[in-house]
Amino acid sequence: MRGHTKLIVAFVFIIALLLPRTTTVVNAGEFTGEYSKLSGIIIPGFASTQLRAWSILDCPYSPLDFNPLDLVWLDTTKLLSAVNCWLKCVLLDPYNQTDHPECKSRPDSGLSAITELDPGYITGPLSSVWKEWIKWCIEFGIEANAIIAVPYDWRLSPSKLEERDLYFHKLKLTFEIALKLRGGPSLVFAHSLGNNVFRYFLEWLKLEIAPRKYVQWLDEHIHAYFAVGAPLLGSVQTLEATFSGYTFGLPVAEGTVRLLFNSFGSSLWMTPFSKYCRTDNEYSKHFSGGSRQGHHSYHCEEQEFQSNFSGWPTNVINIEIPSVLGVDGYPSFLEVAEGNLSSMECGFPTQLSFSAREVSDGTFFKAIENYDPDSKRLLYQLHKSYHSDPVLNPLTPWDRPPLKNIFCIYGIDSKTEVGYYFAPSGKPYPDNWIITDVIYEIEGSLYSRSGNLVDGNPGVSSGDETVTYNSLSWCKTWMGSKVNITRAPQSEHDGSDVQVNLNVEHHHEADVIANMTRSPRVKYITYYEDSESLPGKRTAVWEIDKANHRNIVRSPVLMRELWLEMWHDIHPDKKTKFVTKAKRGPLRDEDCFWDYGKARCAWAEHCEYRYVFGDVHLGQSCRLRNSSADLLLHYL
Repeated sequence: MRGHTKLIVAFVFIIALLLPRTTTVVNAGEFTGEYSKLSGIIIPGFASTQLRAWSILDCPYSPLDFNPLDLVWLDTTKLLSAVNCWLKCVLLDPYNQTDHPECKSRPDSGLSAITELDPGYITGPLSSVWKEWIKWCIEFGIEANAIIAVPYDWRLSPSKLEERDLYFHKLKLTFEIALKLRGGPSLVFAHSLGNNVFRYFLEWLKLEIAPRKYVQWLDEHIHAYFAVGAPLLGSVQTLEATFSGYTFGLPVAEGTVRLLFNSFGSSLWMTPFSKYCRTDNEYSKHFSGGSRQGHHSYHCEEQEFQSNFSGWPTNVINIEIPSVLGVDGYPSFLEVAEGNLSSMECGFPTQLSFSAREVSDGTFFKAIENYDPDSKRLLYQLHKSYHSDPVLNPLTPWDRPPLKNIFCIYGIDSKTEVGYYFAPSGKPYPDNWIITDVIYEIEGSLYSRSGNLVDGNPGVSSGDETVTYNSLSWCKTWMGSKVNITRAPQSEHDGSDVQVNLNVEHHHEADVIANMTRSPRVKYITYYEDSESLPGKRTAVWEIDKANHRNIVRSPVLMRELWLEMWHDIHPDKKTKFVTKAKRGPLRDEDCFWDYGKARCAWAEHCEYRYVFGDVHLGQSCRLRNSSADLLLHYL
């Protein structure tokens, strides 16, 4: 391991987090302010929390049994050697979301529940989620009680999370305890499905707090919300997992994973939906008795029926409906052949196409319920857990929440799936569907799996390999009529390749397009910033080139920008609403490297050659200078 210099950055954050709020420190790198004791609350994404057994289960024909507190998600050893037992501990009843009679699992708690899903010398790095993020916090001097993880059972629907685990009551208490313990509000870091969880919490909170105190509670307890990789309009990969099975690289058959995924109430939480259809919610709550009633009125704007694809690039699913019904809801090859011989006209399958709205409102599942046994179960869950939810129908567009600071961060320009073609496989359930073609968005164009150009409504960019660009970029609609845009290289730079457009016009519910040049060899990060449209509130969108959905929380670029933005926010001498993008220099020893062209360490004003025993190449011996005391002052 490389030794780490005691960075001025670490010193700054230690001062920020440890000093009393009334303390005033002067000179370089020292500050005070209202937010000198911030906490960080992490809401992980789908399948990003460990699950542990809460039962005793003997596994026949296997030396490995399940005992209380044994790791279930994710224990690859038991998954490989006792898959039937493992499935019992993970599966839920698809109707009432109860555990298997022989085994139950519950989410782990604390930071260890979200750092590595399957700790181990080999499996640990492969299943790492938030571990690098936590290491950054430690390196920058953050106290242990300042970082709080709020794991949840990602298998459950939102209403079931509250009903079974009182999750949202506990989350509210977490914010209140953090305020009392640290003396300041919290930063919310949510990734993927964690953003859907946070949205539901904000709506649930409206029913728990008097309306006049709702915004006050948010201002006191939440300083900033960082929405990382948020599927704000859903993700089409949910459909792949629902009808074909998505293994996440695990050594499990796709049919088995499909069976598993469709037993979860959360399987529909990220279903793609239309940006034109909303639900009007009218709540009444009797504070004395604590009862509540909810009424939902679902309606779509005219654009939904005048435009194609519900605001998506293309129809999200195309499926061949067979002409003959067979055993287990789908015909075998023999049955199809016999049907074709008896009636050639009726023997041809019918291909149906469905938009995002037709998936989220249940039209698609009703159309195929006679051909697939899962459709009835999914339709039941859709109506019970989503359309009839007393707090919120999550399958509707999200308007900007009334938080002071919102940063929406996601990756772009990666090949991302936007639509599927399904056909009969001739196999019994759960392998009765096969994907015959996939439609991808690639940097502003649509292509089939074979490479053919496809007609549709592609966005100006593509998504992050998991979530499409139109879903990720929906948060741009939260910005006002004037937006400042800055594009800068992701790597350390001297500002020579930074481009700025000020006061770019932005129309309501429309994308903001950065008309800027690109070098094909450079990865950029594009900042969209608005601090004027809502008094006292800021909204920013960061688009990071080629950042992968699942790995973005481990991105050093993201970590650097987060720390700089927060350091800027709490510094009393800041001159701008957002941290400057004019320059990015090294902040850690890892950021220093050897410049072979100049035969010295790069960034000579900040880095120096300093050998430490154990260094194996020149770059490892490049470290920050001890005299870099004014390094962070460049970012005010």
